Amino acid sequence: MITVIDYGAGNLCSVINAVKYLGEKPTVTADADAIARADKIILPGVGAFGECMKRLKNGISDAVISAVKRGAPILGICLGLQLFFDYSNEFGRTDGLKLIRGGVEKLDSQGRKLPHIAWTSIEVNPKSKLLGGVKSGEYFYFVHSYRAKADDPDDEAATATYGETFTAAVEKDNVFATQFHPEKSGAVGLKVLANFLSL
Repeated sequence: MITVIDYGAGNLCSVINAVKYLGEKPTVTADADAIARADKIILPGVGAFGECMKRLKNGISDAVISAVKRGAPILGICLGLQLFFDYSNEFGRTDGLKLIRGGVEKLDSQGRKLPHIAWTSIEVNPKSKLLGGVKSGEYFYFVHSYRAKADDPDDEAATATYGETFTAAVEKDNVFATQFHPEKSGAVGLKVLANFLSL
C-alpha cells in the first residue's frame, strides 16, 4: 500500500495520477496513525520550508520518523527532499526532519534567474537504486529557489548544476528523495517512481 501524505500544501494530483498510471492505488491521508503504519510513503512538497514544517507538527513528522525507523521506504519530492534535511535557512532557520545530514540554503544561481524552473540534466550515482536504469545526462523538471546539500556525498543519488552544483536526489537506507519532480518529468520520471514503488 502506497500512502501519499496530504498536509494541505503538497502538489498531490500529479503525484497521485502518476502512481495510479503505474498500477498502484495510493491512499491519501493526513492521519498520523495511518502514516506511521504505512508500507511505503510519498511526501510531496511545494511552498516554504518553515510553513510546511509547521503543518507537519500535528503528529505527521513524528509518524514519518516512526515509519522510517521501522524500515518503511519513503520518497520525498521537491520540498519533500528538503524537509528530510537537518535545517533550512529559507526565511530564517528552521529545523527539518533530520533524516539526511546537511542543510538547505538559497541556490547560488550565479546570475541565472530564480526560481530555477527548467529541464536540467543530472549526474547519477551508479550505486543508486532509486535511479536504476537512469543515465547521467538525462533531463528532469525542476522548480525551486533553495537547494539542499548533503554532508555525506554517499547520500547523494544524483547532483545537478544551475550556477552551483547541488543535491538533486538522495538515498540513504530506506530514505529516498528527489529535488526534481519525477511525476512531471515524462518517461524517465516515471521510471524513477516505478523504481521506488518496486522496492
